[in-house]
Amino acid sequence: MKTLLLNPGPVTLTERVRQSLLQPDLCHRESEFYDLQDEARSRLLGVYGLDPQAWSAVLMTASGTGAVESMIASLVPQQGKLLVVQNGVYGERMASIAKQYGIEHVALAHDWMRAPDPAAIAMCLETEGPFTHVAIVHHETTTGRLNDLCEIGALCGKHGARLLVDAVSSFGAEAIDFDEANIAAVAATANKCLHGVPGASFVVAARDAIECAASRGYYLDLGRLARLQAARNTPFTPSVHAYYALVEALREFADEGGLPARHARYAALSEQVRSGLASRGMACVLPPEQSSVVLRAYDLPPGIAYEPLHDALKACGFVIYAGQGDLSKRLFRISTMGNLTSADIERLLQAFDALALK
Repeated sequence: MKTLLLNPGPVTLTERVRQSLLQPDLCHRESEFYDLQDEARSRLLGVYGLDPQAWSAVLMTASGTGAVESMIASLVPQQGKLLVVQNGVYGERMASIAKQYGIEHVALAHDWMRAPDPAAIAMCLETEGPFTHVAIVHHETTTGRLNDLCEIGALCGKHGARLLVDAVSSFGAEAIDFDEANIAAVAATANKCLHGVPGASFVVAARDAIECAASRGYYLDLGRLARLQAARNTPFTPSVHAYYALVEALREFADEGGLPARHARYAALSEQVRSGLASRGMACVLPPEQSSVVLRAYDLPPGIAYEPLHDALKACGFVIYAGQGDLSKRLFRISTMGNLTSADIERLLQAFDALALK
């Protein structure tokens, strides 16, 4: 029995992407590798129709957190100041990264179940600035909430700051207005909404932001990575086969209709899950209009802890995901990324029925 991954990455691969891992071994100093790297960078800009004269996609061998770390450590200038808007685990992680690098920052914490408060953000920008940058998670998978980038980006514009976005769990599935949101950069990864494999991540950054990049780090120095990749080079040995898979996943993404089609596919599957679980007494913790189509969080069935629920569903071929922190005793999460179909979701709902969760 094939196990389907309903966790927020890595995802269940299509056969097309899986087969791409069987391509020939390739030295990263050969022209064929630079062709591969160039195609990946170009296609990443194409996901949102970005102008390559204004934007650059910078690849790295890392998880999504590595890309977020590179973005924060490199793009906040040495004398800069960062406001981190937190309403979940991954916002808190960005603040931890800033602290690790000694970056002057303010962490504006919100309850994990709430959206960022524009009035609180505006007050912080006015009273504790000036800030050069504001960092926020687009899709906070702690709860499945989709944060409003344009609203926060507008506040940034009024106060001379630019937005750094953790789009690790939204890039390729949710709309991102790179201009209206006053974005300097977004960080993301191959193995979520793009349906690649772990090991390749990237930062899509404005070229003027890269030109001013600091060099706090070594391996994750975004400025150096950008300069060398633009010159068809690389400082280190990348995960070549993860790049193979990323390129094939991006080709498949385009063949299937790009961002609009990926969003519509996820929306249909996530609504199928939401309505199916609601009819079985498991409510979504956020209303659909506040949620991403990528992942949603649900109340645990009364009297059922997460661990037995996870184990029973895994025995049926489905891997779900726990809540985080204090939410672990209250909810579980289901993602609809990857090679999933409506028939798979129907089997999942039937698996819930078979568990007799009453």
